[in-house]
Amino acid sequence: MNLHFARWLPIGWALRKSFTDGYGFTDFKADVLAAFVVSLIALPLSMSLAIAIGLPPQHGIYTAIVAGIVASLFGGSSFQINGPTAAFVVILIPIVADLGLRGLIWCQILAGILLILFGLVKLGKLIRYVPDEVTIGFTSGIALVLATFSLKDFLGLPIEKMGHDYIKVIFNLITHLPLLQWPDAIIGIITLTIVVWTKGKIKWLPSPLIGVIVGTLFSMVLIQAGFSVMTIGTQFQYDLNGIIQQGLPPYPPILQMPTFNPGSLLTIPSWEELKMMFWPALIIAALAALESLLCATIADNLTQTKHHPNAELRGIGIANILTAMASGIPATAAIARTATNIQNGAKTPIAGIFHAIFVLFYVLLFAQLMSAIPMSALAALLLLTAFYMSHLKQFQHILSTAPVWDKMTVVTTFILTVLMDMVIGISVGIMLTMFNYILRAIGSQKTSIERQN
Repeated sequence: MNLHFARWLPIGWALRKSFTDGYGFTDFKADVLAAFVVSLIALPLSMSLAIAIGLPPQHGIYTAIVAGIVASLFGGSSFQINGPTAAFVVILIPIVADLGLRGLIWCQILAGILLILFGLVKLGKLIRYVPDEVTIGFTSGIALVLATFSLKDFLGLPIEKMGHDYIKVIFNLITHLPLLQWPDAIIGIITLTIVVWTKGKIKWLPSPLIGVIVGTLFSMVLIQAGFSVMTIGTQFQYDLNGIIQQGLPPYPPILQMPTFNPGSLLTIPSWEELKMMFWPALIIAALAALESLLCATIADNLTQTKHHPNAELRGIGIANILTAMASGIPATAAIARTATNIQNGAKTPIAGIFHAIFVLFYVLLFAQLMSAIPMSALAALLLLTAFYMSHLKQFQHILSTAPVWDKMTVVTTFILTVLMDMVIGISVGIMLTMFNYILRAIGSQKTSIERQN
């Protein structure tokens, strides 16, 4: 049925288009079924990504819930699944370490405002001008850093502070290797093996969830046998009416409004604090824009549809502001979850909304069970995520077949992303691409002049 009144609803371009084009019960059923499958992937990943940046797992879950609903309501792509993503881990680790949760929240609010401004001034189409060599270089760099940080929990290494300088992180891991906890390492290896082995074998039960379930059951056996295993319940706490409880809080995300009262996560920062937060906020906004628009383009190719890039920027901007107010972490579109959404028959942004609602139900109903999940099992998911996002084949293809300047661009972007940060890597990569373009233009002009003579 055609819901023509939808054009007057305060919703985003993609959802409005889905309703006005015609939306029926068959579409709704397909969306809900796809959302269920995606939610089973989003739940463990959301927890692991929050843990990876140094925060309790509920902050990742709140992100999946709030951003999943809001970005689907106001975005410009019909198939995007939004939430925490692996690409953010590298840039959020130092922000959390230096500014804490309150600093991250305000960086995210500022980033959301910037994303809305990007959409309003119509910067959405600029994504097409980012060279493939730069995209592959920085994505591969992020994947390597993510995999490296994941080794701490995967091996059960007792490292209190990893730091965020890559060389120091490597040194930390090497010096703590003799303290490896073999029960945690075995659980991590089993989880990793199960996820790879069961991938695609059970359509309605995603392999990451199967791996986490098996890893959790095995950890319970080890704990009953008297071994020590690091779990969400042993590593994290929450406050229940003044009483400290272990594990994952069974609460929904609660929106808080900015306030001038001191002591709150939403206490409005001073001018000096805002100046300190602006650069990290710009980095978050740039990565959120890049990741969301890349994901939307991939979704278009898979479904033969078209997204609205500026509406997508505005939608993810609003989502980040509201997610921050719910104590979530920065959000963007997740490529793997979006592809899973499409492969399982999603039709409209309703699937993105329902995936978030399912995640909310899991927290409210099964928080105590989820607290038994081993840290090494979640780390195993991060290692696989890093592998899948690494663009290893494309990286190797560029190194083996591309011109020298393209090789130099991808390698330089990769190295600078790993050793310094993503912004420097991308900036230098784009400058190298521009320099290469200028040299080619000069060479073509000389050739043309020589032919004329």
